Amino acid sequence: MTILVTGGAGYIGSHTCVELLQKGCEVVIADNFSNSSRDVPARIARIAGKQPQVCELDVADCQALEQIFAAQHIDAVIHFAGLKAVGESCQIPLRYYRNNLDTTLTLLETMERHGCAKLVFSSSATVYGPKNEIPYVEGMDTSATSPYGWTKVMIEQILRDYCAVNPDFSAVLLRYFNPIGAHESGLLGDDPNGIPNNLMPYIVRVAAGRLPNLTVFGGDYPTRDGTCLRDYLHVVDLAKGHLCALDYAQTHTGAEAFNLGTGDSVSVLELVRSFQRVNGVSVPYVIGGRRDGDLAEFYANPARARDELHWTAEKSVDDMCRDAWHFIQTRLSEA
Repeated sequence: MTILVTGGAGYIGSHTCVELLQKGCEVVIADNFSNSSRDVPARIARIAGKQPQVCELDVADCQALEQIFAAQHIDAVIHFAGLKAVGESCQIPLRYYRNNLDTTLTLLETMERHGCAKLVFSSSATVYGPKNEIPYVEGMDTSATSPYGWTKVMIEQILRDYCAVNPDFSAVLLRYFNPIGAHESGLLGDDPNGIPNNLMPYIVRVAAGRLPNLTVFGGDYPTRDGTCLRDYLHVVDLAKGHLCALDYAQTHTGAEAFNLGTGDSVSVLELVRSFQRVNGVSVPYVIGGRRDGDLAEFYANPARARDELHWTAEKSVDDMCRDAWHFIQTRLSEA
């Protein structure tokens, strides 16, 4: 199979490309490298022993995307391309709506022209909104607390509406919880451009002395230590979930949602302490104010992914912390 991976040089996309290549798929990466490094495809190849094809483009660019589909037969698409920072989306909402919706609509229109009918979509647990009880299950109503989250809700609805009038189309909606960690090789990990918006890349940069301290957003939540509770899962486990979703798409049509999470919750401070313990390093932190769009806690009921996708998260929080630190040490040694 030839799989188009939009945003394939990004954090989750790059790990998924490794798994696809190791499975024997041909991989075409479409990425504008706005939040990733141009050396990522070479790192993917070093791990997988096989080079992905790379097309540098904006997925919202209809003509550029058309050239990919016209040049070769694409069997399925895994769609990662999109802006993803909750806090930033509250500050620049129009950019998030324009980017995330345009990339998806352009992709669907291009797929339709070329008869490509299998899509795995990078959704998010933020679609469960603030009112649902925990743990989240896929049949709950969706809403959001940030423009980023609303783009995921809207795209899921677009895909449902599209599938309703295209009965041969398969859209697998993967609702991620909180992916962290890195590839065990140390060659791939979460290393965003600029100041990180997500917790783990910030932790590792503080531990490495690249940032002075970590600001924990909110210490007064109604949780066991006052900090937010999240369902952290290893990025390699998450990447493997996409292969399970592709397998599912071969024999199922329609739009179906699946939680990808562990079903366990870990607080921000518990994660910081685990990182310090596992790696023998210090992570100075201060407690700051709450961040717009954050919920006190959320975690998955992952039973549907286990039963229907035959996927289960296997790696521990210690694995996530150890691999994330190994990745940043590798990057520093290469500098």
